[in-house]
Amino acid sequence: MDSFAAIRDRAALRKGGEVGISRLLGTPPDNAQLAALGDDRILSQMSARIFSAGFVWSVIEAKWPGFEEAFLGFQPKALLFQPDEFWHDLAADKRIVRNPQKIRSVRDNAAFVDKVSREHGGFGRFLATWPADDQIGLTAYLAKHGSRLGGNSGQYFLRFIGWDAFIISRDMAAALRDAGLDIAEQPTSKGDLAKIQKQVNEWAGETGLSRTHISRVLAMSTGINHAPQELAAYMGE
Repeated sequence: MDSFAAIRDRAALRKGGEVGISRLLGTPPDNAQLAALGDDRILSQMSARIFSAGFVWSVIEAKWPGFEEAFLGFQPKALLFQPDEFWHDLAADKRIVRNPQKIRSVRDNAAFVDKVSREHGGFGRFLATWPADDQIGLTAYLAKHGSRLGGNSGQYFLRFIGWDAFIISRDMAAALRDAGLDIAEQPTSKGDLAKIQKQVNEWAGETGLSRTHISRVLAMSTGINHAPQELAAYMGE
């Protein structure tokens, strides 16, 4: 395997040196802070990632205040109290993107969030106490017990909620392959995911960087060389 220092050097050449990389990495996430996060914000972010999948993110972001109104502030207990007619009417609500399957996922995930919250004293506390070195296990749990949270949607949910998550994007996977990790171009098998987790954990231990920052450095080291301003806007930082 290439050293992470060599990968970071390649990223620095593409992004304006160490100063450029540091600006793009952002603030390191703190999983412990999620313990205080309300279940409504958890469900809101889950839903935002699900509705954004396969859609233009900026459109979803612009409409999100309408989503918050339509879905009662994403309060799980309030949503679970609503009759079938409430959910049926949402399919014609112009405040949101009227996708019946994704609307149904909000109802299903309200039940998921509420159940986990009751078991752990808050869904945020559940996330805060999950081992930081087992993202693959956490995303598998989300995919199994939640609705439409498999694949990248689960990873993006963790990243956007503030959990220290890596995103297995096309560029990150390519960078790992270039560095010598034996994985598929589109790594989705349990074996490949385990290899990625192990390598990211090793680099986190060696460098002291968060897994989010390791993921970003990898993605910046290869692929289309997007301008720093474009990347910053994409990451919301």
